Amino acid sequence: MMASPIAKGKLPKKKVMNNIQSKALQMAKDYGLDADAMTRFADLVSELGELGKELVKSTSYGKEPLKANDAIKMELGDVIFALALLANETGLDIEECFEKTYEKCRQRFETKGHIGS
Repeated sequence: MMASPIAKGKLPKKKVMNNIQSKALQMAKDYGLDADAMTRFADLVSELGELGKELVKSTSYGKEPLKANDAIKMELGDVIFALALLANETGLDIEECFEKTYEKCRQRFETKGHIGS
């Protein structure tokens, strides 16, 4: 397997990363959490599933209104961490990705009245 940008000691393309990505990168370096982009993606999907499970449990499987709790908070944090590691592995900046999507959705709403494609 080819060494990832983290293993090679490279930072994502931008020299200045947001705080979340910087912390995730440092932890990955400190603890040897090297993985390729597809492994990072699989981990993100897994974490999303765990978040979904906690959301469903918090509503008693749809019988009650959603109540945010510590389990949901921890799983959402896991999703954010996994996303930051994936962004680092691909050399993308999360904030830049968000800003592009935000602008795309804003323009769609202004022209179509909704954000769907």
